[in-house]
Amino acid sequence: MVLPGKSLLCLIALAVVEVASVELTFELLDNAKDCFYEVIPSNTSCTLEFQVVTGGSYDVDVTLQDPRKEIIYRQVKSQFDSHTFVTQNQGEYAVCFSNEFSTFSHKLVYMDLQVGEEAPLPGMGHSTVMTQMEASADTVHKALMSVADFQTHHRLREAQGRKRAEDLNERVFWWSLIETICILSVAIGQVCILKNFFSEKRPQAYQRLG
Repeated sequence: MVLPGKSLLCLIALAVVEVASVELTFELLDNAKDCFYEVIPSNTSCTLEFQVVTGGSYDVDVTLQDPRKEIIYRQVKSQFDSHTFVTQNQGEYAVCFSNEFSTFSHKLVYMDLQVGEEAPLPGMGHSTVMTQMEASADTVHKALMSVADFQTHHRLREAQGRKRAEDLNERVFWWSLIETICILSVAIGQVCILKNFFSEKRPQAYQRLG
């Protein structure tokens, strides 16, 4: 059966609207504010998740605004959080990350915005009771999605730990270099002082007054 062109486009649009996910990692400069916009239908379940991977004290300000410019979610100097909400109005929602309180620290921020429910597996969208094979496939699919989510969080924690280790290693290097320079300076100074104490002084010639 061949569907008309408009009906086919409507089905494709519904499939796209059914579930959407925006997942990205971006750099937030000091004294900066970045906003991301997404057009979301009404009565849609959404989940916003973020985490500061590197930079400063690992904190940012986060706000979520609805199409009426009303703030429906806010976090101040937060490192990570997850917020689930249901849209009341259709329109453009804004997620803003602010680093305006920092004067020199750049931040690396991870954001994941999931819009709508997860689409079912192909051929399993019917309303009848699923067979045992379909139920097993659905269980495996959900388990794989959980594994993918755990892998993402593990990579974030690994990147955060690696950055902290690199910062600690750099601090130890510079402190060791400064201490080495100080020790060498003290040693050279002591050698010069001791050499001055044990060096022979030439006798001074005195002239008699006649």
